[in-house]
Amino acid sequence: MTKFTLPLTMFIIALSISTNLNAQDTNTDNHTITISIPEVAILDIEPAATKNITLGFIAPTEAGNPIVPSSPNNSLWLNYSSIKSTDNPTRNVSVKLGSVIPGIDINVTAGAATGLGGGTLGTPSALLTLSAADQTIISGIGSAYTGDGATNGHNLTYALVAGGSASNYEDIEASASTVAMVTYTISDN
Repeated sequence: MTKFTLPLTMFIIALSISTNLNAQDTNTDNHTITISIPEVAILDIEPAATKNITLGFIAPTEAGNPIVPSSPNNSLWLNYSSIKSTDNPTRNVSVKLGSVIPGIDINVTAGAATGLGGGTLGTPSALLTLSAADQTIISGIGSAYTGDGATNGHNLTYALVAGGSASNYEDIEASASTVAMVTYTISDN
């Protein structure tokens, strides 16, 4: 039988290496996770396939009466997603009209947020008469999402007024089809 002997110095070196390896472990340890969160500010009008609506007036059947607006339209919904920044803790949604139709007011009202959303959803303003200037329709949006599609977000109700508060009845002119572009914008306060 061959006898193997380890010199004492080799044994001490091996023991020392072994001890050093075990000495770096403890009963706790840690590491870092780097997390990236994008700033988000997007919106859309739903249902996307039918977001262009038609409103109009009904001619009077009795002389001396004004034209009468069609029923208000509440088929559209404003959806948004927002992740705020530390510099801008809230956002607003503004609305404006591309061009004013002489003698006609276009009013819009946004309902309170409903549906499948979460976070700090915005607060709608009162009824607005649309103009070429931006007006805040939803304020105080934080990090939030409304949910996607019709029945989520803020229900929009549009109504017409002939010769209303921002227009004069004498400016109304007959037209088979006049298009008014309404633009919504989400932005930092």
